[in-house]
Amino acid sequence: MTEGAPVHRYATTCTWSGSTGAGYDAYDRTHDVVAPPADAALRLSSDPAFGGDPGRLNPEALLLAAASSCQLLSFLAVAARARVDVVSYRDDAEAEMPEHAGSGPLWVERIVLRPRIGVRGRTPSDDRLRRLVDLAHRECFIAGSLRSEIRVEPAFERV
Repeated sequence: MTEGAPVHRYATTCTWSGSTGAGYDAYDRTHDVVAPPADAALRLSSDPAFGGDPGRLNPEALLLAAASSCQLLSFLAVAARARVDVVSYRDDAEAEMPEHAGSGPLWVERIVLRPRIGVRGRTPSDDRLRRLVDLAHRECFIAGSLRSEIRVEPAFERV
């Protein structure tokens, strides 16, 4: 860390209550997360494969959402600095967490982001837009924090 450089700090509070006394298959995985100063609270569960509620978000989905959101925000920032008029952005992202027998704890090994980006006008070229997508990926704080392979497969539309 650079001496005197600002440090951005984030805090969350995660709460659960219940009982695990009846064993692994019996306890409720539902829990709440808040991240002040935001007012919104999230009611989460675990992945259904691990006994969670399929109607609730889970940490793995939130990790993917964080990577996708960070790529979006980073791209909008680099596009705005480059004076590119982005008018729409949709990312149908996916993550993979394979279960390898006997190889230790599971982890999200691969994330694929598939942004479909609407740009007003004929310029810049698709090659320049791809370079901006790559720059955004390098500037994404979440991508820089993960050990997962992250691929970005953009497509562009002119409006």
